[in-house]
Amino acid sequence: MVASEVRALFAVASRPEIVSLAGGMPNVAALPLDQIGELVRDVVSEEGAAALQYGSAQGDPVLREQLCDYMTLEGITASPENVIVTVGSQQALDLITRVFVDPGDIVLTEAPTYVTAINTFAAFQADIRHVAMDDQGVLPSELEEALVRAELDGRPVKFFYTVPNFQNPAGITMSAERRAQVVEACKRHDVLIIEDNPYGLLRYDGEPQPTLYSQNEGNVVYLGSLSKTLSPGLRIGWALAPAAVRAKLVLAAESAMLSHSTFNQLVVRRYLNTFPWREQIKVFNTMYSERRDAMLSSLTAMMPDGCTWTRPEGGFFVWATLPEGIDAKAMLPRAVAERVAYVPGTGFYADGRGRDSMRLSFCYPTSEQIREGVRRLVGAIEGEVDLRDTFGTTLAPSTEGHQAPAPDLP
Repeated sequence: MVASEVRALFAVASRPEIVSLAGGMPNVAALPLDQIGELVRDVVSEEGAAALQYGSAQGDPVLREQLCDYMTLEGITASPENVIVTVGSQQALDLITRVFVDPGDIVLTEAPTYVTAINTFAAFQADIRHVAMDDQGVLPSELEEALVRAELDGRPVKFFYTVPNFQNPAGITMSAERRAQVVEACKRHDVLIIEDNPYGLLRYDGEPQPTLYSQNEGNVVYLGSLSKTLSPGLRIGWALAPAAVRAKLVLAAESAMLSHSTFNQLVVRRYLNTFPWREQIKVFNTMYSERRDAMLSSLTAMMPDGCTWTRPEGGFFVWATLPEGIDAKAMLPRAVAERVAYVPGTGFYADGRGRDSMRLSFCYPTSEQIREGVRRLVGAIEGEVDLRDTFGTTLAPSTEGHQAPAPDLP
């Protein structure tokens, strides 16, 4: 486990005068909090004896049925028996790694990939290998090459981890053609796929793509979460897995935390049963779409020559690449001095890459704050460009290992 070298900077960045384009925190203020409060009160008054008791490591049976209904919106038909409720999808990722990975085992991920996935795999001493992406998602030829190389080394890949919808951090959505090719390649090499889909229902443009799970149920573990469409504070996620894998995950969950918060599960169960949650997702989508548009229009209007960025169809994030020779990590103190924060790209690689990139989040700040944040960010970039032009490149060489952003930045 590696301590974050930028934690102190993010402590500074939490000051109210700083526009944070860093953390992927949902805007829970858009929830009808009074109604949520009434719902919580009703759980205590009507189901308190059960809500405050121990529960099952697999999760509440009724909630698991509701999560199966929830997944139908993604085109998934599932049995509650193959669902395990987890403490956010992050715990599911930890349990999967605990079950499958021994020190030195190979795990494949997209490049870049979710920072806390890297931290989880590294904590179990996995050999993390990246597979390149473009604007259509992971490159099947690169995935095939990585799978073959591992087999030639006599070290088969334990699983391939992917966030196919509005990827964290790049905001990219894997195309339907790529999805089919990824499923086929992993099936041919007998490699499990971990499909992490916390953002799938937060779509603002384009058409939904088929899940990897729906294309090969026997070879995919699907991870879902209500952190982005309800609340991260309730910590409700889940894994949908083949029966044999699900059984092992339940055993791992029992050893890790005995049982879930029954209270939180019953709150969510009541929410899904009594609240118009589909309409609430539409409210979130309208709000986040406006903020995404504010981010993209501001970048287009203000970013200097040499900068590029992704254009996500949904989710929370834009991935920006800086002009040649500019180091996003080295620039962060200047950006904080300009009263704006972001996450440097190095945290999203296991091998020190990403120094010329940054993740920008548009989910939490308002549209006005986003525009002001981009203006301040441009000031920092232009200052670094002036420094580069005067003294030469500011981009430091990559170092081995990774220094990830603080884990409280999802």
